[in-house]
Amino acid sequence: MTEPRTGQAPDKLDRHTFGERFRVNFYDPAFAVEQDAIARLEAIAWDAYHEGRKSPVTAKAGPDFADPDYDLSIEWLATREKLKLAQEHWAEPDTRGKVLLVNGSSRNDGTCPGEISKTWRMAKIAREQVEAAGLEADMLDLSLVTSEYGRNIHPCKGCASTAMPLCHWPCSCYPNHSLAQAADWMDEIYQRWVAAHGVILIAPTYWYQSPTPLKAMIDRLVCADGGNPDPSSTHGKKAAEAKAIEEKGWDYPKHLAGRVYGVAVHGDVAGIESQRRNLSDWLDWMGLIDAGHFSHLDRYIGYYEPYFNSHETLDRDQAVQEEIRNVARAVSQAVVQLRAGTLSRPGGQLKPARAK
Repeated sequence: MTEPRTGQAPDKLDRHTFGERFRVNFYDPAFAVEQDAIARLEAIAWDAYHEGRKSPVTAKAGPDFADPDYDLSIEWLATREKLKLAQEHWAEPDTRGKVLLVNGSSRNDGTCPGEISKTWRMAKIAREQVEAAGLEADMLDLSLVTSEYGRNIHPCKGCASTAMPLCHWPCSCYPNHSLAQAADWMDEIYQRWVAAHGVILIAPTYWYQSPTPLKAMIDRLVCADGGNPDPSSTHGKKAAEAKAIEEKGWDYPKHLAGRVYGVAVHGDVAGIESQRRNLSDWLDWMGLIDAGHFSHLDRYIGYYEPYFNSHETLDRDQAVQEEIRNVARAVSQAVVQLRAGTLSRPGGQLKPARAK
């Protein structure tokens, strides 16, 4: 078994440096009257950091896990239970079909840009069409990470590259209370993906790629493709144990497989086709089902035109608005067929020739 390689991480912060970073959160002069209280909180936070109290409140894993006596984070256990309930509800034949609409833009009028995004407008068009088809539309607006207090999607730490069983489903890297990485939106986002029968990603193109919040969500969804549902089997983040498990053979469970999807990407200069293809390839890899030709869209809105009047350009482009409706129609129709058990999946019973 390959031994974990170490030596990259720096030493822990010293007490002074930790204090400087902690107090950055209280820069506003209005906090000055509470300096004694802040100092007491800093001492508590230092102790949690120094002692590495990532998950300060735990419970025994119980009989459903490989090591029933292992102490699991109660936050992780709560998220796991929510995902189980969401999956059970998803599978009930008499539930209403649900489509998750993901607004992948970083931009909204509640923060620096001062104006809504064209992506948001397109997502609303798609939502209207989904609802017209009699389905439930769940709008996930990722721009909230730029405008809402405490709304974070923390970065993926790449556990899967050490060994796939080290990447837990749902992600157990967060919350990490010792590092002040507590607020993590992915807890809720995992639930919304599991509950959806269909997903529509709508995104602008930023420098040939997906915007930061969308890419962060994508990276954190790596645990949905091969993630280990039992952290007790690796006793948390024990790299050597995870390597040993994968060496024996890992089945790479696809926790979101079977949902249908559509993708709509727009831009103004370059990169739309590559981003649309990247998003589609990612969803295919995770086992989601392509909703057909009309569910894939990449379009320029105001090609090489100014930014200041781009909303007026979208107003005039009735064709692209109708194409967005077609993406939603294609996904809605596929969801109805999925729920009825009539959705055709050519090659759906084939097994991959490679394990990964």
